[in-house]
Amino acid sequence: MSNKIGIIDYGLCNLLNVKNAIKYLGANAEIIDTPESIKNQSHIILPGVGAFKNGMRGLIIRNLVDSIKNHVLDDKPFLGICLGMQMMLNKSYEYGEIEGLNLVDGEVIKIPNRNSANKKHKIPHIGWNEIKYQNNKIKKISNHKSVYFVHSYMANCKDKENVIATTDYNGVKIEAMINKKNAYGCQFHPEKSGDAGLDILNNFINL
Repeated sequence: MSNKIGIIDYGLCNLLNVKNAIKYLGANAEIIDTPESIKNQSHIILPGVGAFKNGMRGLIIRNLVDSIKNHVLDDKPFLGICLGMQMMLNKSYEYGEIEGLNLVDGEVIKIPNRNSANKKHKIPHIGWNEIKYQNNKIKKISNHKSVYFVHSYMANCKDKENVIATTDYNGVKIEAMINKKNAYGCQFHPEKSGDAGLDILNNFINL
């Protein structure tokens, strides 16, 4: 039986670009927004842009939180993209202290606007940046590939073994990909990252 890939719509999602990328890879994906539809998927993708608080509110009012957690507890593949990755963590400090999905231990903090040498840089971090893989959990992907970022906050995992890849932004180390068991997160947008992003999505949908 082929994999069933669901893309979760909670009101803050870049749905069509993700769906089109999956289609380009020869797989089918459906946009879902109910607990029942999550249960029917082999893989789920949680994309998103915007504020952490609004993202969690969107999941809560649609009663999707427990279904997402159960999907991950069942060791089914999960991918969070951008805001979706940040919501995998325990909490965020964006517009207050907001609880996340608690899939990976850590918190979401604002990207510092100066590096260790006190050199100032723009926030948000927007554009193409090279990522460096920390281990071989994601197979078939070359090291040192550039991907597309748009974010003002960043993940800070408690256990750095959960960090798959990082990027350097003016001397600030940013956690670009995270993982715990079959749950993965990309701070960048793989659906907007050319061949490097397609490699990541292809690897995920074939888990």
